[in-house]
Order: sequence, then structure tokens, then C-alpha cells
Amino acid sequence: MLEYCFHYLIDQESQSTRVQSQRDKISPDQIAYEDNHMLVINKHVGQLVQGDKTQDDSLIELIKNFIKVRDQKPGNVFLGLVHRIDRPTSGLVIYAKTSKGLSRLTQMVKNREIKKTYWAVTPSEEVPESGELVHFLKKNEKNNKAIVFPRETPGAKEAVLQYQVVKKLSKYMLLEVDLKTGRHHQIRAQLSKIGIPIKGDLKYGSPRSNPDGGIHLHARKLEFEHPVTKEHLSITASVPKGDTLWSACEDSD
Repeated sequence: MLEYCFHYLIDQESQSTRVQSQRDKISPDQIAYEDNHMLVINKHVGQLVQGDKTQDDSLIELIKNFIKVRDQKPGNVFLGLVHRIDRPTSGLVIYAKTSKGLSRLTQMVKNREIKKTYWAVTPSEEVPESGELVHFLKKNEKNNKAIVFPRETPGAKEAVLQYQVVKKLSKYMLLEVDLKTGRHHQIRAQLSKIGIPIKGDLKYGSPRSNPDGGIHLHARKLEFEHPVTKEHLSITASVPKGDTLWSACEDSD
């Protein structure tokens, strides 16, 4: 038993060290798509999409530096954030490499012309195999948490998603989620509301944290029309490496 605990602690420490090193740099295999107008990155757990009060390096700075070195650019590198995902979440994030691309992509986000599909791992509970969730969410600024209401409430915004259970494991299940609106912590809050909090998400009711400090929510797929060429794009992000639960889920795809 002591030997098992020792190996478990070593594994935890090893994973924590690996995650920390992943946060501080960009590797070429994180780039899921790139052309002259845009870049789509497969974000690691813990990486910031843009700077915040922690003053940790964000992906904007990391990607700018990566491009500057790779392309041997003498001047400044333009990079604009198109949309956000939470720090403990992994998966696809779009950055624009030109002002034209940024303007058009941000407008597409506002018009809901970018289809976003997420994977979420939750406890294996009895819920309908598929369905649509409609709630009203209001952000609590004090604790940075979304409050969920079943009906229209002053100050709350409508939140809509569709989900499907795509795989069941012994203790957990994999949900594929199509996000119809983009509210603060929407998927995390809505799944928690129906009794299936995302694995590792202490803020929304998961009983235990994950070793890497992240949650099992992954921005899996983006589908949209290229803002300049008008080509239809379908971009998929591989799940985080070294996570046996995510690996088991990806086998179902």
C-alpha cells in the first residue's frame, strides 16, 4: 500500500511538472490550423488565452514570440484574440494574424456563424442520452461563478446548448456538446445544474480536483467559413496527452 502511494505521488508530481512546462511555451504540434490570416491553437490546460491579473504569460505573448522566431520577423507581430475559453479548459482557440481577419472573425462570433463543439467528461449518471438545455445565467462577479436560473430573471442571459452522450466508461461518461450561446462558464454551470458536474471542476460541484488543476472540458471542434477565402473549415483538436481517461474517450471518435 505504501509503495502504491509513493508511486501515485510521484505520478502526480510528474504530471504537475509536465503541465507547468507546457504552460510556458508553444510547441509546433499545438497549431491545429494556420494561414496568412489566422491561426488556431490547441490550448493546453492552464494556458491563458490573454493576459489577466496573474500577470502570467498568455498565449498571445507566447504565440507572438513563436512566430517572430520561426519566421524571423524583424518587427512586431500582429495577433488578435477572436474568442475565449477558460484557463482550466483545453482545446481550440482562434487568433487572427491580420486586422482584416480579426474584424471579420469577431463579427462571425457575434453572429454565431462559428460552430463550437466541446467534449466533457462527467460522472456516469442517469440522464437522457441527448437533449437541449435552456437556462438563464447571471455572473457573480465576487466569486467569478455563473448562477443558473430555470426561467427568465433580471440580469440573467439565456444559455442554450445541445448534448449527446457518446461513450460510457465505468465511472464516467463522455458528452459531446454543441454550444448555441457563449455565456460565462456556460457548459460548466449547465451540466452541474442537471447533476453531472465536469470532472475536476470544484467550482461547480465536482468532488475532487484533477492533478493538473484543469477540468475535463475540451474545445474539440470548430466549423466555419474562412473569413477571407470563404472555404469551409472543419478543425479538430486532439485531447490532452498523457491522460488515460481522455485517451479512452478519444478511442470512441
